Amino acid sequence: MRKDIVTGEMFPKKELVRVVRDKEGHVSLDPTSKANGRGAYIGLDREIAATAKKKRIFDKAFEVKIPDAFYDELIAYVDHQQARRELFGDK
Repeated sequence: MRKDIVTGEMFPKKELVRVVRDKEGHVSLDPTSKANGRGAYIGLDREIAATAKKKRIFDKAFEVKIPDAFYDELIAYVDHQQARRELFGDK
């Protein structure tokens, strides 16, 4: 179980995606949850991702300025994963 940084709710790890900031300060998605760096989790839900962008959650969590393109990538990734779950079930 991990805590969603946006909602504060606990979810099983497979229902979340990890976002990581490396030593150089680059922030990226970490779908494998194995990348080195400081990580934070967000639920695989379109609305949660949209809220993260609106409130600039990861800017605050990682104390760096993150471009809108990252949030757009996050929303696209979460949207894709949510669509996969709806099509193929809980895999």
